[in-house]
Amino acid sequence: MKKLNCWEFKKCGREPGAEKVSEQGVCPAALETRADGVNEGKNAGRACWAVAGTLCRGVVDGKFTAKVNTCMLCDFYKKVCREQGENFQGAAFILDKLKEKS
Repeated sequence: MKKLNCWEFKKCGREPGAEKVSEQGVCPAALETRADGVNEGKNAGRACWAVAGTLCRGVVDGKFTAKVNTCMLCDFYKKVCREQGENFQGAAFILDKLKEKS
C-alpha cells in the first residue's frame, strides 16, 4: 500500500500544481528535497513536522521548536510513526538532513 505524504493525507491543496497554491503558496514540505525519502515520503511529505513554514490548522507554523509539540499531536504524525514502526526517522535525523546543502 502506498504511503501518503502530508498534503495527500490532509488534502491541503498546497503541493505543486494544486488548487490552493495561487492563494497560499506551495508548502515548504512539498519542496524540501533534502528530506526526500525520509519515512518513505516525497520531499518532506512524511517529515513535515521538522519543516518551518508549513500550514497547519489554518496557520503558518514557524520553526521546529515552536511547532513540535503541536505536530506530535497531529493525526498525520501519529500515522507516520505507526506505519514506520522501528524504521521511523525522527526529528533529530530529519533536522540533520535539512542542514545539508541541496
